[in-house]
Amino acid sequence: MGFFRIRCDNAWAGALVRLWFARKNEIKGYSMSDVLSDAALAQLFLDARSHNAWLPKDVPDTLLTRLFDLLKMAPTSANCSPARFVFVKSPEAKARLKPHLSEGNAEKTMSAPCCVIIGQDLAFYEHLPKLFPHTDSKSWFVGNEQKIRDTAFRNATLQGGYLILAARALGLDCGPMSGFDPSGINAEFFSDTTVEANFLCNLGYGDASGIFERSPRFAFEDAARIL
Repeated sequence: MGFFRIRCDNAWAGALVRLWFARKNEIKGYSMSDVLSDAALAQLFLDARSHNAWLPKDVPDTLLTRLFDLLKMAPTSANCSPARFVFVKSPEAKARLKPHLSEGNAEKTMSAPCCVIIGQDLAFYEHLPKLFPHTDSKSWFVGNEQKIRDTAFRNATLQGGYLILAARALGLDCGPMSGFDPSGINAEFFSDTTVEANFLCNLGYGDASGIFERSPRFAFEDAARIL
């Protein structure tokens, strides 16, 4: 009888959970299994481009806050969330950034309303007692330098990808870049911290006249397989 009661209790619990999610989706008006519209997919992927020229239109601080509140929901290993973001907007901050940009990236970054430095905190594991309190996850990293670096780089890069998607979802255009001097940016913006630069991304409202022809992409069979 005990085993039967446990099975029944589990069945009821499962039914209640399914009912709760169904009711929640009904209230929200959508389900996570819904497919986005063609327009939404085009805005996020198919029509989105990396921009090199920018319209003189400000990106408000409130929009950058909203952007962060979206991208922070990205999945990361044990919720470690190692990415750190510096939104470079003011003329003074841009002047500090410019000497560390490659020649091809300097002018377009100075004309962009905002350039975000996506960094990775190598002491991310210090925050795991708060971010992942279910177990002693901090101990997984203490003293393991290679694991710390691999985890920080992998997950901060993932969060940077979510930043691009979140920005596009909010109507912003993006110009991600890797042409910069990491040591110079680290010294200028992350001195006396445990953060290192990962990549840069210009944000704003793109000027379509500065877009190149779209480069080719691989076909499925060239880059993927199903086993």
